[in-house]
Amino acid sequence: MPHVNLHSIDLIVMALYVVVLIAWGLYHSKRQNAEDYFLGGRGMAWWLVGLSMFSTVVSSSSLVGWSGDCYSTGISVFNYGISAAIIPIIFVLVFFLPFYLRNKVYTLPEFLEGRFDARSRYYLCTIALISYTFIDSAVTLYAGSLMIQMIFPSVDLKILIWGLAIVAASYTLVGGLSAVMFADVLQAAVLFVGSVVLTYISFDKAGGWSAVMHAVPAGHTSLIRPVDDPSVPWPTLFITLPLLGFYYWGTSQAMVQRTLSAKNINHGRWGNLFAAALNFVIFFVMVIPGLSGRVLFPHLDKPDQIYPKMVFEILPPGLTGLVVTGFLAALTAALASTLNSAATIFTMDIGRKIKPDMTSKQQVLVGNIAGLVIICIAALWAPQIQKFDSVVKYFQQLLSFVVPPVVAVFVLGLFWKRASGTGAFAGLMSGLGMAILLALDRNVYNWTPLAGMHFLYVAPIIFVVSAVIIVLVSHMTIPPSEAKVNNYVWKFSAFAEESAELAVLPWYQNYRILSVALLIFTAIFVYIWR
Repeated sequence: MPHVNLHSIDLIVMALYVVVLIAWGLYHSKRQNAEDYFLGGRGMAWWLVGLSMFSTVVSSSSLVGWSGDCYSTGISVFNYGISAAIIPIIFVLVFFLPFYLRNKVYTLPEFLEGRFDARSRYYLCTIALISYTFIDSAVTLYAGSLMIQMIFPSVDLKILIWGLAIVAASYTLVGGLSAVMFADVLQAAVLFVGSVVLTYISFDKAGGWSAVMHAVPAGHTSLIRPVDDPSVPWPTLFITLPLLGFYYWGTSQAMVQRTLSAKNINHGRWGNLFAAALNFVIFFVMVIPGLSGRVLFPHLDKPDQIYPKMVFEILPPGLTGLVVTGFLAALTAALASTLNSAATIFTMDIGRKIKPDMTSKQQVLVGNIAGLVIICIAALWAPQIQKFDSVVKYFQQLLSFVVPPVVAVFVLGLFWKRASGTGAFAGLMSGLGMAILLALDRNVYNWTPLAGMHFLYVAPIIFVVSAVIIVLVSHMTIPPSEAKVNNYVWKFSAFAEESAELAVLPWYQNYRILSVALLIFTAIFVYIWR
């Protein structure tokens, strides 16, 4: 990429943001005990929960990857923000969230042990820590370093990655979830302003909205794509993206931990719906710029270059610094979220098992060390991501292979009381084994016809196989006791009890009404951009 000379005012804006961010995060730090550090004292308001979830979703990899994917294949990449967000969020709010909050768990692996046994807990711990290290953190560091390297081209990519890791870890490991969530508010504001500025100027430079819509290739402005589409084939909107979305919004510690920090179940639900609604902001200020970028720079070698190229080549001094600051906001928000969640899982699911009598102070210390180790490993791995076509495809392809068995265990565990601990573990291990074989088949050996199949079609296959194994093995083993599963299995009576609780709330506080409104809006949006 070409060298970019920033104006001194741009560098001042960027430096000032880093200082303010760290100071703001530390100012809102809470370190009284483990619950404060890992869950913010379980007293967060809905707007804070929603903004923090939004900041977690919109990482630097999103800014680079979504605009890059839109540049190459069109707006269909936003299907990840619709089918993989709206429907799963509402499903989680109705069925899973009450059980998470009722059992006052710190982590999702802890919930699995309560429903099944320790084997499932350790499996999810391992998968989560690997995912946070090699997918979430590594992708974010790599995407961020691409942008910063345009400013400092003589600096090695690895050095930039380590620098970004240090900035994000500086307040996260010290302040805990409270510091992360309050910093997310600042980051969401900076990110929104910077993204709006870039979108407006990029379309203006490209000749306006109508000019861009007429200039881009046919199909690039459609969410509904053919069965053989290389980006997001339309059948996967129903059979795959909700599956991946359920994992991300309903079983991923990074997202659910924000909900667990809510002051009550209503604030948790409102926060999730707020985050879901903010997803549509992503379309207009983070996806659509990829279309205007295609008009402005039609011959890029690598699609992921489009976001940094627009930032550095079309924005005037001062505004460039603002948008880069928004980019840094997205990067630090995502890294902070991942580090805090990984530290929580390691401490609560592994550390406390090894040393049950740990004090709150010791738990916080273990969390700090775990987060430091994870960010270091992620920084070492991040340079390898440049071997993939795009960060979005790297991220989604890995998720498609890893998450289906986890989703199968959570769904069957909640709705089928006969599911046993041995059945769950067998489903997880068989799904993992199949994922490894399919990954080798796809990338190395080409053993089967599945090797050439779009990766989004592979996830449902792994899900079905895992679910079948869970059912078969559960029928062949001793069923769990009624006392063990009573607090973890959904019953129809829960719907009636919840209806009575919601009846006393005004309509604008009833999450069911708000959910229906969000679904209607989503349907209209998809129809317009079909």
